[in-house]
Amino acid sequence: MACDLWLVPLVDVLCHSPGNPFAEELAAYDKALTDAGLPTVPVFAYMPGLSGDVAPVAGFDYDALHFLRRAYLLRLCGLAVTPVDELGGDYEQLLEMFEATAQDSHLVWHYDHAGAYVPVDFAAPLSNDELLEGGGPLGSTQGLLRELDFVAPAIGIDPTNPPTAPTPPDRPTSLEERADPTPYDDSPFARERHVWLGLHAAATRSLGQGSMIVFS
Repeated sequence: MACDLWLVPLVDVLCHSPGNPFAEELAAYDKALTDAGLPTVPVFAYMPGLSGDVAPVAGFDYDALHFLRRAYLLRLCGLAVTPVDELGGDYEQLLEMFEATAQDSHLVWHYDHAGAYVPVDFAAPLSNDELLEGGGPLGSTQGLLRELDFVAPAIGIDPTNPPTAPTPPDRPTSLEERADPTPYDDSPFARERHVWLGLHAAATRSLGQGSMIVFS
C-alpha cells in the first residue's frame, strides 16, 4: 500500500487565509503545544521562490515504514538490527515489550495517512483526546530528524552524507494503491533506506522552508 508525505508551507498567506484547509488541524496543534508549555506552530512571511506550494515530498510502501520503525526500536533497545522480508511477530512483540519507549518516539508513535510533524522542538510526541480522535499524536520535525540520524548507521546510511532522496510522487496516491517500486539498492535494508531517505528529505525541507509534514 502506498503512503505519501506532503509539505505544507507555514506561510501567512495560507495560514491566515479564511479558506485555509488546515485551519482546524492547526488550531488543534496550537492547543496541544500551548498546553505543553511550548510555542505555537510558527507562521512565516511568504517569500516567493522560497516557501513553495503544498506538494508531495516523498512516497513509499506502507509496510516499509514499519520496517524502519522496527529497525529504530531494535537499535534503541540495544538489540541486533536484522533485515526482514515481511512484518512478523517480532515487531508486534517489540511494540508490546517497549510500549513506553515506542510512545516516546516521533518516528514510531505516529498515525499513518493522517497527522503531522511541525517544526517545533519537543522531546516526545504530544497527545490528547482531540489529536487521537483526528490525526493522532503530533510529532516534532526536529525530534524526527534526531531519530533518523540515530537509526541511520544500522541500515548503512551516513546521516552526515546521505544518498540522494528518491523522486517524490507526481500525483497523490491512495491507501489502496501499490506503492511505486523501491529504486534498486543491493542493501538488505533497501526498503528501510528508501523510507529513511524520504522522511529525511521531508524533515530537512520542513526545517529549511518552515513547513509542516503531513501524511496522506
